[in-house]
Amino acid sequence: MRRIFIFSFLTVFLLTSGLGCKGLSQAQQDAIKPVELNYWRVFDDSDSMAEIIGAYQQLHPHIKITYRKLLPDEFEKELINALAEDRGPDLFSIQNTWVGKYQSKIAPMPASVKSTFQSIEGTISKQLVVTTKTIPSPTIKQIKDNFVGVVAGDVVRRDAATSEEKIWGLPFAVDTLALFYNKDMLDKAGIGTPPKTWDQFLDNVISMAKVNTDNKVVQAGSAIGGSANVARAADILSVLMMQGGATMALDDGTPEFQAIPQGYTQEVGPGEQALRFYTDFANTTKKGYTWNKTMPNSLDAFTRGVAGFYFGYSYNIPQVEARAPKLNYSVTPLPQLNPDVPVNFASYWVETVAKKSAHQNEAWDFIQFAAQEKQVQSYLNKTKKPSALRALVAGQKDDAVIGPFAESALTAKSWYKGRDAAAADTAFLQMIDGVTSEAALNDPDAYKKALQQAAARVGQTIGP
Repeated sequence: MRRIFIFSFLTVFLLTSGLGCKGLSQAQQDAIKPVELNYWRVFDDSDSMAEIIGAYQQLHPHIKITYRKLLPDEFEKELINALAEDRGPDLFSIQNTWVGKYQSKIAPMPASVKSTFQSIEGTISKQLVVTTKTIPSPTIKQIKDNFVGVVAGDVVRRDAATSEEKIWGLPFAVDTLALFYNKDMLDKAGIGTPPKTWDQFLDNVISMAKVNTDNKVVQAGSAIGGSANVARAADILSVLMMQGGATMALDDGTPEFQAIPQGYTQEVGPGEQALRFYTDFANTTKKGYTWNKTMPNSLDAFTRGVAGFYFGYSYNIPQVEARAPKLNYSVTPLPQLNPDVPVNFASYWVETVAKKSAHQNEAWDFIQFAAQEKQVQSYLNKTKKPSALRALVAGQKDDAVIGPFAESALTAKSWYKGRDAAAADTAFLQMIDGVTSEAALNDPDAYKKALQQAAARVGQTIGP
């Protein structure tokens, strides 16, 4: 960082003294006029990007990048208000399920960017050399080849204005849903290794669960089966549906959770099977009963030693260790319906450029620079997140912390939740509540109705 500072200071001195501009054309002088890019992100502190920003500014001293971290609870509200009032950032992060929602507010990646570099040459007489290059942007094929599979499906979308498929953002990391487990609870239940399949998971839950005669859960085998008190319940149910082959959305985005796919041989569709399996853990009449509405939040239950299993992402690791520093736990990839054809679930952030930015070219130039392997490695080393780049996945698989999440990234999927991902998640929670209510217990069509209603609610937000 000291070398970067010295270079930047020397460049500024040359420019302000007039010596650096000697011999530069008007076009070159215009190309190095000061530019400030405001960059808004969530969760990551500024030091996570400091090295990358410093390296970029060393090459482009005329560009200043101001980094701002917002709190998760305030991020989207502040972002939407700022964009509407023309005081928004040039670059910002959005969740992978928000791309469709924000598409009208972000600028698609251009076919190329103009990148202006500065260097100081000469031994006795120092001169500033300015070079502007036209750099091709990554193509859709390169996105598919270089990033894990889920990325292209999320960031490549059709431009309503041109009907062409374009790239709307790039990620640095791709997090995946995994299974946290309490090693002491598994040991006491005689379980030697964590489950690899959902059948094994069910058996493990039954072995660990402790329920008294009043159906009060004394010890939960897992935090699963509920809605509001199970973190990322919609994600867990979604991946169960996807593993079974449910149609999350048609080509036009229309959800068809209750549909039976062509060639499917079982009488009950995969969406209904997944919903039944998930909610059976909150059904007192089922052998896997282990959860109910009176239980605490799933993360609290796990860190307090009340639940043997917890479903979470890599970002939950610091939360677990802060709340329960002595908890003897580990993490394993998500159980599978068919281990030979694994399906995992992705949740991650995408770096985008505001449509209203006066510096779209420079903003996209920075994102493309930051998403390169060398820079991404710096980011991952600081944040301890699983890579979005295929080339870096192999090096993370054996990592004691990130390994289970990185291992799942290549087979991770997501689905388009329409223009309001939060509303889609709420629809899933309502679907869970709809089949666990007393009224639904005697309704043989409760599951089909719940799936249809959830699909209809999500479908309301599908479209341009």
